[in-house]
Amino acid sequence: MYLISTEYGSVLALICVSSIMAAIIYSLSFALARQANDLEKASAYECGFDPFEDARNAFDVRFYLVAILFLVFDLEAVFLFPWSTSIENLSTPGWFTMIEFLCELIVGFIYAWKKGALEWERFFFL
Repeated sequence: MYLISTEYGSVLALICVSSIMAAIIYSLSFALARQANDLEKASAYECGFDPFEDARNAFDVRFYLVAILFLVFDLEAVFLFPWSTSIENLSTPGWFTMIEFLCELIVGFIYAWKKGALEWERFFFL
């Protein structure tokens, strides 16, 4: 029992304090906030146009292309951060693997750039 309290006691205290704080903040925001719905709250804000038809209609493929580009460049950041923090500890094959990964991402970025996928006005208002 002593081992659990010394190793995980601070983690348990952090979980308890953060849960209590979250409950207090949620309760206060619910009690003090205005609960009136208005036209601005009910307006569409995610996709940029009002929902005027059935929700099962197909979206334009350009929305999916933006999502895929976001995922590609977001994954790049996820892989680059650990690599940059441990670059001095990498072996030569690990270093060349990351250089290959960066080259593949650069090729994909140049391809998307040449296709016009990064030009916002041309992309959405064709």
